[in-house]
Amino acid sequence: MRDTWPRLACSEFPPIERGRITTLQLNLGYRCNLSCIHCHVNAGPRRTETMDRDTMQLALEVGARLGVGILDLTGGSPEMNVDFRWLVETAKARGLHVMDRLNPTIMQEPGYAWVGEFLAAHEVEAIASLPCYSQANVEEQRGEGTFESSITALQRLNALGYAMPDSKLILNLVYNPNGAFLPPAQGQLEREYRHLLGENFGIRFNHLYALANMPIQRFGSWLLSKGKFDDYMATLRNAHQDANLDAVMCRSTLSVGHDGKVYDCDFNQMLKLPLAGRTQDTHLRDLLAQDLPREIGVAGHCFGCTAGQGSSCGGALH
Repeated sequence: MRDTWPRLACSEFPPIERGRITTLQLNLGYRCNLSCIHCHVNAGPRRTETMDRDTMQLALEVGARLGVGILDLTGGSPEMNVDFRWLVETAKARGLHVMDRLNPTIMQEPGYAWVGEFLAAHEVEAIASLPCYSQANVEEQRGEGTFESSITALQRLNALGYAMPDSKLILNLVYNPNGAFLPPAQGQLEREYRHLLGENFGIRFNHLYALANMPIQRFGSWLLSKGKFDDYMATLRNAHQDANLDAVMCRSTLSVGHDGKVYDCDFNQMLKLPLAGRTQDTHLRDLLAQDLPREIGVAGHCFGCTAGQGSSCGGALH
């Protein structure tokens, strides 16, 4: 896979500082049942990296020290980690709000029929990726049959009470562009999703998150192979808005890799960039006695978060 870091390292991205950490985002491993073109993690069925229970326990201790209230679980497919259910149950028992970044097709895989019922029973917020409401676009990114599988899974989540009126079960969907362009306006796109998914499949959801594709890992390599990397970076830089800097996710979220190493954000994790101002990796155990640096490490990929309407794990910034 072609490395994008040499083109990202030198950047004029504005300096930013950390605020209060409210969310601990744990990458439970890179194993996934899919290998999506836009994936910035380069996840797939052959990846074996996974977070063990001792690291999960340490993450919960660090979260308590930092006073976080939200545990954000990502991957890969987080549910493919053998200790996923233990982590969710333990976190909920400690009063944390748990979010699962769900690839809905996992619910149709052999051995994972339990996922929907488990999430509902523990009132886990489901953030389900559905790159488009168009079957052709989804399958271009994810492969044949993934659209139907996703629709079936979302219908199952609705049947369990997700996104139903007066329900505590939250179901948010995630859109990713299927090329080297920025997502359209989130509000209008959400209305289109709501109309077409409701009209055609009876699907309900709470909100839609429109995310920009990051020029790193698999998507970055695809940009390089197609000769589109420089043009895409120019698109991001030219669309940068200073107003987005106050709301970027790295100011309130701390990213933890499967091996317990700590990063300013999930994207820095994939680039293996240490915390700002540090030449060596920081591990969770270090944070039991140390404070986090105020400065946040930045590079060229950060324009992906501040371009246009902005982009974070919670969708558009404005």
